[in-house]
Amino acid sequence: MGRIFEKRKHKMFARYLKMARMFTRIGKEISIAVKQGGPNPDGNPRLRQAIQNAKGVNMPKERVDNAIKRAVSKEQRDFEELVYEGFAPYGVAVLIEAATDNPTRTVANLRVYFNRANGALGTQGSVAFMFERKGLFKFEKGNHNVEDLELDLIDYGANEVLEDDSFIYIYTGFEDFGKMAKALEDKGIEVISAELLREALNTVSLTDEQEQEVQAMLDKIEDDEDVQNVFHNMA
Repeated sequence: MGRIFEKRKHKMFARYLKMARMFTRIGKEISIAVKQGGPNPDGNPRLRQAIQNAKGVNMPKERVDNAIKRAVSKEQRDFEELVYEGFAPYGVAVLIEAATDNPTRTVANLRVYFNRANGALGTQGSVAFMFERKGLFKFEKGNHNVEDLELDLIDYGANEVLEDDSFIYIYTGFEDFGKMAKALEDKGIEVISAELLREALNTVSLTDEQEQEVQAMLDKIEDDEDVQNVFHNMA
């Protein structure tokens, strides 16, 4: 019984840490959006999207409101959005999106993660060409017919419309992200999450042991407080 309890406790703690990281990252998105376009979501599409993403992960409204207030009051330091590139072991390309108030700290931390794993932090453009930027929107399936929806949204940049038992996923090109966001909003579709992805054009296949080694490095990077997203081309 004791071992089962410890496993459950470990899973609950891991889930808590994951949620805390999501809240921190969305809080940064909110702060950046407010500083760029003001605190009124009606006139700030990026803030509307960030608030919607917060709802999608059940971030408390009080925490969202506090993030907006801090950004308005200038208590929050400005975050700089940066992209870092490098190679993990076995030639796996890694692309990192960060939001930081101290780029010197961020790059120093990332260099440590790469070096300790026998990888290498690269220069700008060293791996970015291996990824394609795409938009992804997720919302509840409800009574929507996927085929009708795809026909309806193709003019707004829908490249692919997928579904599972509960949700519908719409992929767009990077340049159509804003247009699709507005189209879904105009149609009264409540988006659970909207994000910009970097999808690998080609993938690298590894053994299970090699994959675990690379994943350990990626986990370290994802846990860094300055990191927003991590993309890679590991199969």
